[in-house]
Amino acid sequence: MKFIFSILLLIWLPTTAHAVAGPEVVKDGDVGLSQEELQFMVTSWPPDMQQAAANDLGDRIELLSMALANKKIAAQVESVAAGADPAEYWRLQLSIRNLQSQFVVKQYLANLDIPDMSALAAERYETQKDQYALVPEQRYSSHILLLCQPGVCDRDARRKEAESILAELEAGADFRELANKYTEDPMGKKSEGRFDKWLTLGQANVDPHYVGGVFEIDEVGGHTGIVDTRFGLHIIQLDDLKPVHYKSYDEVKDAIVADLRKQYVELEAKKFDTQYRMSDDAYIDGAAVEEVLKPYKKAD
Repeated sequence: MKFIFSILLLIWLPTTAHAVAGPEVVKDGDVGLSQEELQFMVTSWPPDMQQAAANDLGDRIELLSMALANKKIAAQVESVAAGADPAEYWRLQLSIRNLQSQFVVKQYLANLDIPDMSALAAERYETQKDQYALVPEQRYSSHILLLCQPGVCDRDARRKEAESILAELEAGADFRELANKYTEDPMGKKSEGRFDKWLTLGQANVDPHYVGGVFEIDEVGGHTGIVDTRFGLHIIQLDDLKPVHYKSYDEVKDAIVADLRKQYVELEAKKFDTQYRMSDDAYIDGAAVEEVLKPYKKAD
């Protein structure tokens, strides 16, 4: 053998094979592998195993032998169950059951005939326009920043510097020139103080005090007083704004249709599950169930 292969890398497929798996192409006694089964198994192998099986007859025989051995061993699960640790046995059974259940549900949903949602999407656009089409106001700003992080800076002293700069601005000085001269924001120093990001109210990843300052300015070209953030002291100017507006139906149609399809599938999944819930004819051994749950009862 050129390679040492772990049996754990092989995919075990149950002995109750897929109904359309076809005739077995590898067989030893009562255990065999169909072509479809082998095809899927090989696609799950790592490249070195695939190449070994394809190019070396000895490796091929060894890998097929391991695959059959894995399937033979798996078929013994019920015969060894009596002597097994009950917890391990039922953990296995529940894992298999859950996988099978997920598979059935997935196949059911994959084959759903989902109706055309275009008309409903147009209606949803009109009735829930804010949810699907609202574009909030956006604002673009510049700032003059005097760096002053808490605990390492005398903020009162820096405030006096900021007040002096603000006085120059209110006396008619050009904001861009002041930004070039005073700002300590490394990026702003290269761009006349521009904060290169369109902001919305409640913007994530931007200091909320800065965003609040931007949205307190009444008009483009206006500026704030001194705004405190964790970075320091800012004087902010509003450079531009994009007013609140709605996207057209064509712009959001695909998103609405996708949302409606998702809701339809979720509803169908619930309906599918409901038909398998306990019926009125179900039998419950109350005493046995009570015994199982007794250790989890709350003390009176």
